[in-house]
Amino acid sequence: MGRLKGHMVYKVIATEFLPLRERSLHDPDEDAYYNMLKTLLKTGPMYFSYSLDITNSFQRQASSDLSAPMWKRADDRFFWNRFIQSDFIDFRQGQSPSIRLQGQQQPALDAYILPVVFGMMRISQARVKSTSFTLTLITRRSRHRAGTRYFSRGIDEYGHVSNYNESEQIVILNDNNEGLGGFAGGAGMQNGRPVRDGREVQIVSYVQTRGSVPVYWAEVNTLKYTPKLQIRGVDAAVRAAQLHFEEQIDLYGENYLVNLVNQKGREVKVKEAYEQMVETLVSTPSEAQQGDGRSSEKLHIIEPGKKRSIFDKLHYIYFDFHNETKGLRWHRALLLLDQLKNGLIQGGYFRAVDMPGDVQGQLELTDLGILQTGESQDDDPTFAHLFRNLWADNADVVSKSYSGTGALKTDFTRTGERTRAGAIQDFNNSVTRYVRNNFLDGPRQDGFDVFLGVYRPSPYVGGALLFADKRPLLVQAIPYMLTASFFMITIALLSRQLPSATIWPMRLFTLFWFIMALYCWRFIYQHGMLYVNWPKLNTPRFAIEGYQESLSKAQRDPLVGGLVSRHERGASTARLTHLEEGKKRIQ
Repeated sequence: MGRLKGHMVYKVIATEFLPLRERSLHDPDEDAYYNMLKTLLKTGPMYFSYSLDITNSFQRQASSDLSAPMWKRADDRFFWNRFIQSDFIDFRQGQSPSIRLQGQQQPALDAYILPVVFGMMRISQARVKSTSFTLTLITRRSRHRAGTRYFSRGIDEYGHVSNYNESEQIVILNDNNEGLGGFAGGAGMQNGRPVRDGREVQIVSYVQTRGSVPVYWAEVNTLKYTPKLQIRGVDAAVRAAQLHFEEQIDLYGENYLVNLVNQKGREVKVKEAYEQMVETLVSTPSEAQQGDGRSSEKLHIIEPGKKRSIFDKLHYIYFDFHNETKGLRWHRALLLLDQLKNGLIQGGYFRAVDMPGDVQGQLELTDLGILQTGESQDDDPTFAHLFRNLWADNADVVSKSYSGTGALKTDFTRTGERTRAGAIQDFNNSVTRYVRNNFLDGPRQDGFDVFLGVYRPSPYVGGALLFADKRPLLVQAIPYMLTASFFMITIALLSRQLPSATIWPMRLFTLFWFIMALYCWRFIYQHGMLYVNWPKLNTPRFAIEGYQESLSKAQRDPLVGGLVSRHERGASTARLTHLEEGKKRIQ
């Protein structure tokens, strides 16, 4: 990838699985686990360094004990391969299965415990007003509650929010880009090089985080384009939210919480739950709203009244992004940036979370003296192009890691305006997301859970067949019947008839298959949860309940309900074996 503060940083390009022993018995489930892990490792962007702790921000690195091994200094949230290194870590700390070695530290293993980060990294050489510097963007994805778009939402009881990412934008003046690479090249450089050619190395780093709204909520796939939204009472999630924000404040200080969801439609419930949670946590909250002709609630700000508790470092800002930018008025988003920038500068909160990249870049270049007051980074077209594409690439990587496609509207991020090509790409991404989220994301979620140790497979071979399709045979057959119907209709429409041939048999044939196609389509649409590809290892509770409800409804179908019950495979609980197995979680 490049060199950062004198240290080489690498990207994982390929991986290889080496079995410790060959099994004489073939296990279909083990093959499924193997394929899941291969897919995850192949598609997941991962980075590492032999000498620089890239799991921590530069600020946290400055206060860490550099005499400790890197894996001990690593941020546990972003130590992506922590679980698969756990045996080495236990053995290193004297927790050996061998009685003779128990309690004996094994420091020689430190070099083999290498933290890997999942996310995005770009190291670029930039220049503004004749000043050269290193511009770096790192996004680190948390290993806690990681998953796909609809199978991991909200918060858990430990305060971990779904799909949490920390993005750090770094500007380094007088960086060192010379010397040896690799492990040997990094040895002895734990403190970097504070001086290069007699000039002091200057580093400015800004951090923002993103994650799911910290309440108990979920979006339930039913094959409809818009999933069903479920939100539990805010009171039930207060303790979990406290744990989440206690960690946030401890790590980042003052937190600016930016909410951009739609204030109309189904998303309004998420918005109201978030605001209710913030009002519950802060002391004597004070609210302020701004409206205009486009929106009655353009801005909604919640600030603490007095500094009485740790949660009074939370500052909530809602911006009606959808209404304000409607009709390609994307420049209206600058209203939010101005609001954030003024608050950050006046309050001195330079460690705030959820700060947009445009604000970060402006502040960093001003702090280093590269830009003067009143000057903008956009005044340099070359740097503006580099900067915009850097953040657009980051948006694509973060989006693809959980939704399966790149981010929407990145053409505006890259060029400053919406384009026809960007609109077409957004349509393609939306269709791809629908297909992936309903039919492909179950195995992806299982892959995350196996790699991260959320689910641990049984060491015993055979018997479980967790990934076998245990739905009733008729339920499985309906999609094939629909495909056959379309095929028959196509054959009938394309077939050429002799002038003397009777027409009505072909019409009856076509009508029969047309009715069959309509019925199969209606059955799938009405019982969509039977056809969603759910995770089979840690299946969400709402999926188990929804599956049972849909199956019960299918059994009451006036035409084929009796066949669904008659051809059910096994007892009433057998059909949910692959769902109930998901309860086996690692605490």
